[in-house]
Amino acid sequence: MITRGDDVNSIDGKAINTIRFLAVDAVDRANSGHPGLPMGAASMAYVLWKDFLKISAKNPEWIDRDRFVLSAGHGSMLLYSLLHLFGFGIGIDDIKNFRQLDSITPGHPEYGHTPGVETTTGPLGQGFANAVGMAIAERKLAAEFNTPEHKVIDHHTYILAGDGDLMEGISAEAASLAGHLGLGKIVCLYDNNHITIDGSTKNTFTEDVELRFKSYGWHVLKVEDGNDLTSLKEAIGAARAETGRPSLIMVTNIIGYGSPNKAGKAEAHGSPLGKDETKLTKTNMGWDGQGEFLVPEEVYEYMDRISEQKSSVKKAWDGLLGNYRAAYPEKYKKLTEWFEEGHSLKWLLSDERINKDYSSEATRILGGDVLNIAREQMGNLIGGSADLNSSTKTYLEDSGIFSREYRTGDNIYYGVREHAMAGITNGITLHGGYRAFCSTFLVFSDYMKPSIRLAALMKIPSIFVFTHDSIGVGEDGPTHQPIEHVMNLRSIPNLNVYRPMNLMETALAWKNAIERCDGPSAIILTRQKIRDIRPYSSDMDKGAYIVIKEDKEIPDAILMGSGSEVQLLEEARTILLEDGIDCRVVSFLCFEDFEAQSAEYKKEVLPPDIKVRVSLEAGISMGWDRYTGDFGMTIGIDCFGASAPGDLLMKKYGMTALNVVNAVKESMKRTR
Repeated sequence: MITRGDDVNSIDGKAINTIRFLAVDAVDRANSGHPGLPMGAASMAYVLWKDFLKISAKNPEWIDRDRFVLSAGHGSMLLYSLLHLFGFGIGIDDIKNFRQLDSITPGHPEYGHTPGVETTTGPLGQGFANAVGMAIAERKLAAEFNTPEHKVIDHHTYILAGDGDLMEGISAEAASLAGHLGLGKIVCLYDNNHITIDGSTKNTFTEDVELRFKSYGWHVLKVEDGNDLTSLKEAIGAARAETGRPSLIMVTNIIGYGSPNKAGKAEAHGSPLGKDETKLTKTNMGWDGQGEFLVPEEVYEYMDRISEQKSSVKKAWDGLLGNYRAAYPEKYKKLTEWFEEGHSLKWLLSDERINKDYSSEATRILGGDVLNIAREQMGNLIGGSADLNSSTKTYLEDSGIFSREYRTGDNIYYGVREHAMAGITNGITLHGGYRAFCSTFLVFSDYMKPSIRLAALMKIPSIFVFTHDSIGVGEDGPTHQPIEHVMNLRSIPNLNVYRPMNLMETALAWKNAIERCDGPSAIILTRQKIRDIRPYSSDMDKGAYIVIKEDKEIPDAILMGSGSEVQLLEEARTILLEDGIDCRVVSFLCFEDFEAQSAEYKKEVLPPDIKVRVSLEAGISMGWDRYTGDFGMTIGIDCFGASAPGDLLMKKYGMTALNVVNAVKESMKRTR
């Protein structure tokens, strides 16, 4: 006999209907939301959570828990209903406050905001890529720490994705890499309901998804009836048994299942059913005569027993970990340290290799040196580039490449997959155990912006390294020359953007990025060579600081900039001194760190009574006016570049000491 998810007479059917109608009622009350996915996908999500998902509501941060990613984040009420029933501290009042101000049940799942939510999802495909990162972290940790008798890291990553997730390009990139790497502990439940906001997928999405994923190297299974609990259980079991390939389970569901007038239609996707249709649906599903937000007592009792059973798995793991600690104390110590948030690199700035005198070099080269020095005392640093290690210099020496054959490699070869690379990096960070970074050319940060923004929103410390930071790229031309990109990144709340001018600032950027726990960092590095400028101020770690102090008691002007342009400010100061104009030079390593300083410090660096201020940066001038003021001048590049050697382009587009000199003199005229 086939057990069904629409059998209201069975306890499983009642639990599934509870999930459905908690979602329906919450969306109705909010008069906003997406009831269709929870109604259609409730059965498959329930089977996964009840029969397979390794979790402990009492210990939601347990490091060996299974990860469940609702990539189709618009169906958030499905997840909140599950978290409520499985005892994760989501109360019925939280369900009633769906999408309301200050509730813990926001419109889309938010990491760090709601217990049990593994990642912030909603921008489609992002969760899929995050899950691939989580699976990479799991396999690498298992290879690092497991022993034949102690599998302390042994869990799955589950994804619930919809048509929209699979249409987005990021999921194609991530799925391709997951298949290549043989990440067999990924299981993706595909809510194949054939409906999008604008109607049937016949209008937009007719590709052969099965063949596509098989070509990626995935194991593909099908369940033709999404309410057939027996078939769902068999398919998930078969997917878990496949260890060499990630698995996609294509489940045919009906969006808005049970609604007499909206099931299988686009109307069920993103709008409340409404009072009348909800009543009809409850009657149709055997839920009639029941009040809003009903959870039958027998369902609560049943789910409590299941949750308790799941918690017992955590207790057994605790015993395993205790034995592991006794048998392998050093491994245990390392494992626990890797999952701790704080990382101190105070030693880095005093390392003799950072304080050395060196000839002219690009900060991308210096960044690679710093990265490998930092890694000497950080065994859990992991990252890679979008097929650009030879250019970004972010290869971790004396390690290998993470692959299906070599799981302990610290370098991830992402291939030309910038969009997925950023999402996967976030997934590794979210999983815990590793500090993850990724790298590419700055101009390609456009591909990565959604993931960078989500890292900032989630307050997770992913590190994004961008080289070839300006028209200094040179001959590759305007397609590869970033103009607006640095300021674009600076516009993202909670993202710290570092553009260092020399070796010491590069080391400080890496130190701050690695030590940070409450958000991501972007490190912007040059292709063009720079000249070291010394001495350094003790205030270098405050974002902006005085690099060269004026000779007079009060400077005549303040010159400010970042990266390779600071050396041009030094040259301009020397020229201006010959005319009796004494300037202060300020390096802006990080706007965000400077803005976090006290008002007193800001006034100390940029005295309000010094009106003559000139900024210089090889990118869009927008944004510098907050520091240059009413009488100052910003020198930037507000047009696209050209194909020519980088030094010639710098001159052509005004990145010269002489241009700064002229700007200072013009600004001085304005203040008279």
